[in-house]
Amino acid sequence: MIQSHTLDFLKELVENNNREWFQVNKERYDKARENVIVLTTDIISKLHQIDPGVNADLDSKKCVMRIYRDIRFSKNKTPYKNNFGISLPASGTKLGGVEYYLHIQPGKSFIAGGYWMPEVEHLKAIRQEIDYNADDLKKIIDAPHFIKLFGEFRKQDQLKTVPRDYSAENPNIDLLKLKSFIVSHPLKDKELMSPKAADEIVEVCSNLYPLNVFLKNALA
Repeated sequence: MIQSHTLDFLKELVENNNREWFQVNKERYDKARENVIVLTTDIISKLHQIDPGVNADLDSKKCVMRIYRDIRFSKNKTPYKNNFGISLPASGTKLGGVEYYLHIQPGKSFIAGGYWMPEVEHLKAIRQEIDYNADDLKKIIDAPHFIKLFGEFRKQDQLKTVPRDYSAENPNIDLLKLKSFIVSHPLKDKELMSPKAADEIVEVCSNLYPLNVFLKNALA
């Protein structure tokens, strides 16, 4: 579970996003990060039982993403993220790709899954899988419980034009035009602070599992 001190640290970081404040509060950051690592370890253990593709030996510390922002090409020069991001690969140990993702941010936390902005070759493979087996995907994303948890899968960023090698008349063109293949479910602060937080997060992930399987099969 997430402790109140972790959310308090993130709240204060928003108002004091500078190196001087962060250095003074470095011990608080370390304590908050350790809290997130402990939760991540619990999630990995439980998630592996739902999705055997998730490596049970994942290093929790490596799954928790850096809080330091890359500001080289950004107009926003604040040095720190105001959240903890946890990437849980659906296979292997490399972060990114088909994954489960936990975002911890006071009042804006969520659990997500799928594949965000696939690289070119992976995007081609996923589109081909959709073209060949769209019914399998639609059984997942059009299920009432799935929509209740994650909303409309098709309402994501799409190409303005038809992707190469496909026709505008394709009955699944709305899916083929997608740039990402992700869904998310919001988490309340009190849910993260519950002793059952890991169980509830993994329960959401169990509903994401079929989507991740579809995407992994496309890349196999």
